[in-house]
Amino acid sequence: MKTINFNQNWRMKGLEEKSSYSIDLPASVMNTLLDKGVIDDPFYRDNEEQAIEIAKKDYVFEKDFEIKEDLLNYENISLYFHGIDTVADIFLNGHKLLHTENMHRIYRLEVKHFLKKGRNTIEVMLYSPIHYIEKKQQEDPLVGVDHALEGYPHLRKAHSMFGWDWGPKIPDLGIWRDVEMVMWNENRIEDVYIEQEHHEKYVQVDVVTEIQEKVDPDLSLIAKITSPDGNQSEQVVHNLTRKEKLSFTLENPQLWWPAGYGEQPLYQVEIILKKQSEQLDRRKYSIGLRTITVRHEEDQWGKSFEFVVNGYPIFMKGANYIPEDNLLPRTSKERTEQLIKDSVAANFNMIRVWGGGHYPEDYFYDSCDKYGLIVWQDFMYACSVYRLTEEFEQNIREEAIDQIKRIRHHASLGIWCGNNEVEEAMEFWGWPKRSDWRRDYIKLFEIILPDIVKEHDPQTFYWSSSPSSGGGFDNPKNPDVGDVHYWEVWHGEKPFTEYRKYHFRFCSEFGFQSFPSIKTVEAFTEAEDRNIFSRVMEKHQKNDAANGKILFYLSENFLYPKDFDALLYTSQLLQAEAIKYGVEHWRRNLGRCMGSLYWQLNDCWPVASWSSMDYYGRWKALHYFAKKFYDPILLSLEEGGEDVKIYVTNDQLQPIHCRISWRLRDHQSQILQEGSVTERIDALTAKSCQSLDFSEILTEERKRDCYLEAILYIDDTYYSDASVIFTKPKHFEFLNPELEVKVSENEEQFVMEVNASAYTKYVELLLEQDGPLSDNYFDLSANEPKTVTIDKHSMSAPATVEQITKGLKVRSIYHITQD
Repeated sequence: MKTINFNQNWRMKGLEEKSSYSIDLPASVMNTLLDKGVIDDPFYRDNEEQAIEIAKKDYVFEKDFEIKEDLLNYENISLYFHGIDTVADIFLNGHKLLHTENMHRIYRLEVKHFLKKGRNTIEVMLYSPIHYIEKKQQEDPLVGVDHALEGYPHLRKAHSMFGWDWGPKIPDLGIWRDVEMVMWNENRIEDVYIEQEHHEKYVQVDVVTEIQEKVDPDLSLIAKITSPDGNQSEQVVHNLTRKEKLSFTLENPQLWWPAGYGEQPLYQVEIILKKQSEQLDRRKYSIGLRTITVRHEEDQWGKSFEFVVNGYPIFMKGANYIPEDNLLPRTSKERTEQLIKDSVAANFNMIRVWGGGHYPEDYFYDSCDKYGLIVWQDFMYACSVYRLTEEFEQNIREEAIDQIKRIRHHASLGIWCGNNEVEEAMEFWGWPKRSDWRRDYIKLFEIILPDIVKEHDPQTFYWSSSPSSGGGFDNPKNPDVGDVHYWEVWHGEKPFTEYRKYHFRFCSEFGFQSFPSIKTVEAFTEAEDRNIFSRVMEKHQKNDAANGKILFYLSENFLYPKDFDALLYTSQLLQAEAIKYGVEHWRRNLGRCMGSLYWQLNDCWPVASWSSMDYYGRWKALHYFAKKFYDPILLSLEEGGEDVKIYVTNDQLQPIHCRISWRLRDHQSQILQEGSVTERIDALTAKSCQSLDFSEILTEERKRDCYLEAILYIDDTYYSDASVIFTKPKHFEFLNPELEVKVSENEEQFVMEVNASAYTKYVELLLEQDGPLSDNYFDLSANEPKTVTIDKHSMSAPATVEQITKGLKVRSIYHITQD
């Protein structure tokens, strides 16, 4: 078999225009116009507005290529389009091959009879997605989210490209994945499915292979499995049938674990189809030996929803992932891998691919395999009603099969989920409860998709919707059954403490907005735009009520900031504290609640949003907080009016022996009371270690200048610390901490020692160079320095100690209002 990549030497032009632009794939209309200087960056200021006019036009992508006679001699020649966005006609030498209406499908076209020796031409006519959805919406109005262009549910295109409450309306169009020409004689491998059966001391791996054509007695099939340490096993089958199962017994298997629980060893599987000594085809896969399932069973609290990995029920910690860029050609393997590494650095073990975008690239799953993130994979449906016509049904069946076969072998794949919030929306969002809509919902998400998963990936759990109690419109918001999306903190303007009223079985969405850092805001604004109510800032705030909610919560918790930059900083503190309240509470109830996936991990453009990392990959305060509240061993403090409960949560697979020292201190860090407690915390357990009552000390006046500090020691070695105050931060009498930072370096890192003269919270270190610090937004007691490091290799630009010192900015809660 021979494969030729067809990504190079294309031309793009408007259908009514004469001039064209040279491009390589993947490519899109708007990214090409941006690269060629025809349009300005659509992410800058209010340039987004030009995108709609561009998307209302039609375009053509063309490629000329030479075919020599030796290639025409192949018995079979196909063109593979791995991603067309979205409404298109494909022509080869003037012959129409296909009409497409789905960016999520892989199209394979038999082209041998249309090829000729010498010069050939491919044309891909791309038609306006806006005109398509407008026409469909007039014929059959469907409901969806208010922030997107009407009619988007009719088209199998990433919904968020039409706008969302965190994303711009930039419905780009193009060829967004590879194009290949594949040629073969005799036969080829049609499909490979790899099954695992785990036993106490060995794993049986079955490589189920299907070949395309009729069998030939001279054909043989060879399967090889190579372990991470290089040991190889091989099976050979002669006299093939079209479908063969080659079984391997792998003794002393090296198990794949999610991050925080073990290593991520990967086995290499190779399948070769031969005719005598000639190799006809070959496939290669990386797999991990593991079991992942979801336990959904009745118990004393309702019905569980917990991931069981290699026999252990594990609390899932992570966030929701959205497309990384609205201009898809700007994404890259390196950018995605860094996002995954940053997630693992914040102690994630799961990432949820949200259903309103697109199915990620192969390298996304490769990175999750490599670094240990379990993938919650939504099918691409979100917050919308879908009309299940015969044509639509056939389209989405092929889409599901394409994506399942592409993704299913990955060690990281943990669950297939039918959609995001469609069941909940149809039940609770005030949409008309039409019988035809509900009928199509049941058929699509509770019959068609689970049947396809069962046929093509039976070892992966299927869940019909998120949130759901199990389907059938049976109270999908039930807090005691299945998974939940909880938004009363934020949309409902409830206080952060409201989280503590709920012990969800699995909270797969909850969130709180903040603004990005001043660096990021400067990248898309001019100086006169830097007010949150300016036209440009509001263009980069897609949730109509969000600025008001941020200011509402700010008024509840903090003093009003002194300037624009301080307001951005304070919004991030609010976001981080809100999510921390929920996560720490649920982790204190480990066993009853078994998962926390906050909304959201990343951004697709520079914007005010719920993300913990902004468009440029900069960590917000929330991401630094996540590193702490997702730590496998969590020290957390549950404060009351005059009391505190000290908890330790142990997510590890072995018990720990720990000591917790605590001190009640005033704002000058003078110790008023102190004590300690020693505990054993069993594996996969949360424990209340001590309850402290300070009612005799904490008068209303003293609440404003006292805090509790706790320090966790494991085997007499410092592990972590936490502090809590007994009043809202706006009422606490913070003194000037007179922050000082001394910078030094070693071979691998810059080292910053931070000291304060009084207790302060949310100490932020901001460097001119980008890169994650070992800690940030932390609390400090007086005269107890903290060391913070940054790895030199992770910095966006090299620097010296002198440059770091000169460019370093430091502030804390005191500086929200004070210079």
